[in-house]
Amino acid sequence: MKAAYLGPHGSFSEEAALQTFGQSDVDWHLCSSILEVLEAVGDKEVDRGFVPIENSIEGTINITADGLLSNGLFIESEIIFPVSLHLLTNKGTLSSDIREVWSIPPALAQCKKYIRETKVKTRDFDSTSSAAKAVSESGRTDVAAIASRSAANLFGLNASMDTVQDHLENHTRFIVVRKKDELPAPDCHLKSKMMLLIEPSLEQSGVLSAILNVFSALSINLTWIESRPTKKKLGTYHFFVEAETGFDESRTSKALTILRAFGHEVEVLGSYNTIKL
Repeated sequence: MKAAYLGPHGSFSEEAALQTFGQSDVDWHLCSSILEVLEAVGDKEVDRGFVPIENSIEGTINITADGLLSNGLFIESEIIFPVSLHLLTNKGTLSSDIREVWSIPPALAQCKKYIRETKVKTRDFDSTSSAAKAVSESGRTDVAAIASRSAANLFGLNASMDTVQDHLENHTRFIVVRKKDELPAPDCHLKSKMMLLIEPSLEQSGVLSAILNVFSALSINLTWIESRPTKKKLGTYHFFVEAETGFDESRTSKALTILRAFGHEVEVLGSYNTIKL
């Protein structure tokens, strides 16, 4: 099996992906951005993609949510991975000398308190590991990367400050995606959660409330709701809805039937279980 994740080596995506797949026979492909991972799966260059979709501090990673739709992808599992962000520097760097920190935007957003208190500038990179690599190659003592301890070991950097994130309880949710087939995979009935995309039929007051009432009436618990622009017209949105229900449960079929009867467009984007690392 060919699978892709966000590189380069030393990224949180790499660490989580390798732990998830263990000793499985996987031909790994490293990509330079989340979008590149999703496009590789969409174009069938690889069989599976491993990408982050949500962080407990920063929230939804929108490029992943939107990329699921634009590349016709299906979620087959989710992984909850504990994240510890460290301030990585070249040898000889003093904390007081740091003028700029480099990392991927979601990681920088998770460290707002440190950035605000130290008044350092920030620079965006495509991954935490690419930022760490750039700091190492620069040899500079006035910059630092926000990345993992494994990246520090890989690129010969010092972890000069541990747990630099705003909150110690920090987790990232990753998903494994494949190209969406015409029919759900045969093992969908073994899964405990589903991801749906719901596009309301009408732009009217209370439409989201009416949609949520369908799930409530059927005692289906929702664990994640995210609205995103449809990109069709300003002010129009569709909703990502994650439900704790199996694909073949009778209440699932009832919910989909009712929603479609009201004219809402409903697409199944995933059927999966949760893995906690």
